[in-house]
Amino acid sequence: MKYVLFICAPVGGEELGPEDIADDPPFTSYVQEVRDRDIVKGGARLRPPSDATTVRVQGDEVLLSDGPFVESKEYVAGVDIIEVADLDEAIALASRHPAALSGGSVEVRPVWE
Repeated sequence: MKYVLFICAPVGGEELGPEDIADDPPFTSYVQEVRDRDIVKGGARLRPPSDATTVRVQGDEVLLSDGPFVESKEYVAGVDIIEVADLDEAIALASRHPAALSGGSVEVRPVWE
């Protein structure tokens, strides 16, 4: 079954770029585990919310605003698409993600197929 893991980081926390993650032992260990098990089917590290643009449409007008649509204590910092046997396995994997272990969270959501 496929799931999306929304990797959430605390607002105001340390912003780790791809180079930082590549040098971070918890992240490299986690990445090696999921590669060895061929679990991750896609994903991406996202730029911070300050680089986001929110698009809304009202009638025929396209409205743009800088940043995220809502204010929150966390923001989506990345996504992983995983394929595992069931929700229990997805939760077990999410519970080992470095973001979940360092003040952030990982939302697990099934993919419609």
